[in-house]
Amino acid sequence: MMNFADRLLKKIEECNNPTVMGLDPKLDYLPASMLDEKRKTAGEDAQAVTAEALWEYNRLLIDAVYDVIPAIKPQFAYYEMYGLQGLGALKKTIDYAHEKGMIVIGDAKRNDIGTTATAYANAIIGETRIIDGSSACMFDCDCITVNGYLGIDGIKPFMDVAKEKGKGLYVLVRTSNPSAGDLQDLKLEDGRQVFEAMAENVEKWGQELIGESGFSSVGAVVGATWPEQAVKARQIMPHALILIPGYGAQGGSGKDAVASFVNGKGGIVNASRSLMCAWKKREDIEPMALTDIKGPSGETLLGFQKATREEALRMRDDLNSALQEKA
Repeated sequence: MMNFADRLLKKIEECNNPTVMGLDPKLDYLPASMLDEKRKTAGEDAQAVTAEALWEYNRLLIDAVYDVIPAIKPQFAYYEMYGLQGLGALKKTIDYAHEKGMIVIGDAKRNDIGTTATAYANAIIGETRIIDGSSACMFDCDCITVNGYLGIDGIKPFMDVAKEKGKGLYVLVRTSNPSAGDLQDLKLEDGRQVFEAMAENVEKWGQELIGESGFSSVGAVVGATWPEQAVKARQIMPHALILIPGYGAQGGSGKDAVASFVNGKGGIVNASRSLMCAWKKREDIEPMALTDIKGPSGETLLGFQKATREEALRMRDDLNSALQEKA
């Protein structure tokens, strides 16, 4: 069984692209004509049709980029807010991404201890025993984001499942949101900042799960919007894979995003809205019209698919250029 860190780095190398596409769907991200067509079939089951529209949009986005982008990162909250049907759309999205050879990072940010943490881990990256005595994968993500601020009690259950199943986890260390520093930059009595103490824990926790690549399947979330802290965090965590939010719509540049890479690797950069909504910035594109661009399977792409694919290629080139400058 291949270590998660090794699997992810292999896939990044195959695509020559350290990008993960965040699939955080909202109805207003979808083209109006697509929504209008779905509304015609809504009837009395509008919730189910809503979830079907989100799933269809995700599927078409995956179809446009699965040869270019190595992984997706669905944020669970965007599906949970649409109820049980929304969770069904999430599961379909995960399964379809796997069919296309993509890695799935479940952005769930779970945080609990003991048996509850184990339940979260089994649900999202592991297996659950069912009534006939067999075990079933409920969401079957390859990796999960977690909040480590409860300490090892809240992390070890995820590590245990990750070790057994060849999965991974990303622990929040220095997040990309504007108020992150209110807590994460506070100074401790010994002079360290809070995020540095968390980084030290992540490096320690990940020792058992270091793969042949030299990186651990216990990784860290460090935002692109804080490049100085990213450099410091990398110094503390030489073995951690780093998930980097904040690129694009949140203001992080390619140079910012690769601040914590080592020898051109060790990180994966997330983009959500800038990929999902790329068509909204393109006045030259009719989102639901067929274009002259072919997808990876040879099918003709729709306008919004073309916009996402072209933005994915631009982002790939931007990150690779920044990595070359950093080398």
